[in-house]
Amino acid sequence: MVVFAMTFKLKLNTTFLVTMFPVTSILHFLAIFLLSLSFTGYAYAEINIPRSEISSAAYQRLAPQLEQEMQNKNLHLGQPIFIRIFKEENELEIWVKKDLTYELFKTYTICKYSGELGPKLKEGDGQSPEGFYTVSVTALNPWSDFHLSFNLGYPNEFDRLHKRTGGALMVHGKCASVGCFAMNDFRIEEIYTIVDASLSAGQEKLPVHIFPFRMTWDKMAQNVNSPWIPFWENLKQGYDFFLGHRAPPEVTVEGQQYAFHTSRPLLFGSDLSPVQAMRTPDEKKIAEVRIKPSNEKKYAEVMKKRSKNRRAL
Repeated sequence: MVVFAMTFKLKLNTTFLVTMFPVTSILHFLAIFLLSLSFTGYAYAEINIPRSEISSAAYQRLAPQLEQEMQNKNLHLGQPIFIRIFKEENELEIWVKKDLTYELFKTYTICKYSGELGPKLKEGDGQSPEGFYTVSVTALNPWSDFHLSFNLGYPNEFDRLHKRTGGALMVHGKCASVGCFAMNDFRIEEIYTIVDASLSAGQEKLPVHIFPFRMTWDKMAQNVNSPWIPFWENLKQGYDFFLGHRAPPEVTVEGQQYAFHTSRPLLFGSDLSPVQAMRTPDEKKIAEVRIKPSNEKKYAEVMKKRSKNRRAL
């Protein structure tokens, strides 16, 4: 009889030692193990996260507190996350995945960003970017001169298509910015720890959506004279997409514009009645944003009038 000693590491980083069993028993165990992976979707993989003394100390100090805060919302540290940034409001939101949707965990105040409302166009213009970006392990810089930082991934495919230049645009600490989104050090430590935990747990890329403001039709109407209105209308499609699905879409570039795709069901939106959409207090609030009358008509009237004025010139 042939026997083996084998070690398996599962998703939750729990190690099982199978030893002194006949080959038939081990094959039986392997069959069950592989079947379980078909339900979990993936096995735990050791992720090589870069860490410094600062990032390690922040993680050890903040992880227990953050886990408790997340548990209070039926969330867990290490689950996939999604980040939204709003320039005008100086806010950075972290959303955490729960089942098919994402729940808002916390909103952080941005200490400083540079430039005006509108996208970054070229190296040295001092503008912070707007658009749809992703952050992976390689974007982390725990040795940053700005306490801690992660790279937003500018320029992305859309930026390169439109000949936009520049780089090294970050979310970081030290409250000083030239094209970046700067946080106070204690805030970047929390944000960085949450990002670290999700990437360590296996999230390959976390989406970061950056908007000039909260993209309601009222806000669009207030900024209707901006030259960036066509670009912002495209951004608004992605903004509305998330509100309707409560999950970030897959973002591609088609016909020189952002395009948005998903196989997820539409859970919140004007196509659903309030009874169907409002399942919990938090979901009720989100659903109301989509169902209540908007200023889309007002915006359309302003745009129509603006078009007529242009033709009269």
